[in-house]
Amino acid sequence: MRSEAFGADSAGKRLERIQNSPNFADGVFQNPEGTARIRPSGSKLELSKVYFSKDARSRRAPATPIPVHQDTLADLAVPPVSGLRLTWMGHSSVLAEIDGRRVLFDPVWGERCSPFSFAGPKRLHPVPVSLAALGPVDVVVISHDHYDHLDLPTIKGLASTNTIFAVPLGVGAHLERWGVPASRLRELDWNETAEVAGISFTATPARHFCGRGLRNQQHTLWASWAVAGPEHRVYHSGDTGYFSGFRDIGAAHGPFDATMIQIGAYSEYWPDIHMTPAEGLRAHLDLQQGSPSGVMLPIHWGTFNLAPHPWAEPGEGTVTAAAEAGVRLALPRPGESYEPTLTDTIPAAPWWRSVAVPPAGGWPEAVPAGDKTAVPATASASGADAGTADQATGKAPGSPEAAPSAQSAP
Repeated sequence: MRSEAFGADSAGKRLERIQNSPNFADGVFQNPEGTARIRPSGSKLELSKVYFSKDARSRRAPATPIPVHQDTLADLAVPPVSGLRLTWMGHSSVLAEIDGRRVLFDPVWGERCSPFSFAGPKRLHPVPVSLAALGPVDVVVISHDHYDHLDLPTIKGLASTNTIFAVPLGVGAHLERWGVPASRLRELDWNETAEVAGISFTATPARHFCGRGLRNQQHTLWASWAVAGPEHRVYHSGDTGYFSGFRDIGAAHGPFDATMIQIGAYSEYWPDIHMTPAEGLRAHLDLQQGSPSGVMLPIHWGTFNLAPHPWAEPGEGTVTAAAEAGVRLALPRPGESYEPTLTDTIPAAPWWRSVAVPPAGGWPEAVPAGDKTAVPATASASGADAGTADQATGKAPGSPEAAPSAQSAP
């Protein structure tokens, strides 16, 4: 029997639709711009040495507890003045209140991003607010089926509500097994759009992969999302390597008031399917057609330890890249809300410095967006993620002995 956490395979009309997709060939979904490496490159021994180095291990987690915003519920009780408000819940989970509707991206409220309750990457901070207390959600948007983006206990908690689920093609099979009625699914191929309550949801291309277990058939699509209301537009990258298609997405659906861009869990061992902070900043500029407009929210970092880089490095690297490019960043603590079009509500302080292990030489001086003065970089220029370490079993990323959660990269 296949464990419930692994989800379900597509069959019938869903499988037929997958096989007829223009993005499906040779038995699998294809990435834009050719094949992307989805397993760690280079020597596994070398990677293990990097991953289990005593000094490196100490920097891959905060030194003291992460400061979670305490007034999330009170903040959300007041409607956004501008009509657009984002609340980062940690990792890639974001509540977007857009033109009177509430949209929840990649909600992960579980303790581990894993099919097991006893193993796999464990969250580094509590959820800012319980799922039950969050209140009604109009639409839940899922980027792909990896455990740190599609969380079984969270989906089960939402299945009994009236929310609609916007998901990439094939992901609906998992949700139906977990109790979500087919009538509440909007299952989209790339460049398809669904409208829900006056808001349009377009599944846009991304450069990544899928899978929830040892048997990874690449039969569920991965996507980024362009979401537009009558007055505002936002973009959520999901997980993706950098590719030129960001310019096409921006031309078709932008410019965006706010972008939510993956900037963590990268490595030179998997450069094709996650972005470095510099690449994430470049993607934001591409989406805005080269203009440093809108506000970029760095996501996919801070909540889980998923790569060899220091815990604070994605935040630091993004601050450096944004200062050099003149891009305005939002740097909220988990649970902190802000309105992207209201400058005075946008948190901009590098809060992580108070809890992280400082880099050699100390922290660089923060430079506001728009100031071209160079800031000493602390982030590596390495690439992206195809595997994670299983913190409970101690297996290195991509190792044959690792749990399915480690073999299916976040």
